[in-house]
Amino acid sequence: MVKKTDRKFERTRRHLRVRRKISGTQDRPRLCVYRSNTNLYVQIIDDVAGNTLVQASTLDKNVKTKHANKEAAKELGLLIAKKAAEKNITTVVFDRGGYVYHGVVKELAEAAREGGLKF
Repeated sequence: MVKKTDRKFERTRRHLRVRRKISGTQDRPRLCVYRSNTNLYVQIIDDVAGNTLVQASTLDKNVKTKHANKEAAKELGLLIAKKAAEKNITTVVFDRGGYVYHGVVKELAEAAREGGLKF
């Protein structure tokens, strides 16, 4: 009998595999992406100190698009890059959160690069 794969479990497994390899520091923090069915969440994290330096989501008042689609991802990528520039953060390590680098995650990353973040 063929078993149905648990997509959430597979994503967390991929995320843990990626997290073993990358970590954010004071010089180069981690840009972490979380995608739910309804919203997108982005954080810039210093893993050494355990601090979230900058955060943005589609729930913020500054964001016009309130969904987890490509348009919201572009807007969120530019917003997180702008907030990071205010805190003098220019280079980050991109953590895709176990998601495939395609669609919404790719749009967010490209918009963050357009906004001035380097990764």
